[in-house]
Amino acid sequence: HVQLVESGGGLVQTGGSLRLSCAASGNLSARTCMGWFRQAPGKERERVASISPWGSGVYYADSVKGRFIISRDNAKAILDLQMNSVEPTDTARYYCAAVAIPVGRSGADYCVSAVAYTDWGRGTQVTVS
Repeated sequence: HVQLVESGGGLVQTGGSLRLSCAASGNLSARTCMGWFRQAPGKERERVASISPWGSGVYYADSVKGRFIISRDNAKAILDLQMNSVEPTDTARYYCAAVAIPVGRSGADYCVSAVAYTDWGRGTQVTVS
């Protein structure tokens, strides 16, 4: 399993920016999708963004397209989420997650479509006022 620890959450004003980071350790292979999910009180968890191992496959939820940017540094085992032009509806607990790419599957395609992640961090709270 992969251990994931998020950081960077906090309170931010509407229209502002925030950068979340996730440090990964453990059995992290090169064939791993990584993503950011969020869950607001009373709502279902939703996938915000995900990225394939070398960045060729990237997914963004419609609600964050054009505002958020996901990136990863494989050498440092870090996943980032740059949040720009934040809105009160972005208020949620944000989770970093990872899932192995099955043998025989294209990493880019799989990481864009996969929603069932196996490894999770504890989350970091983002509040937009």
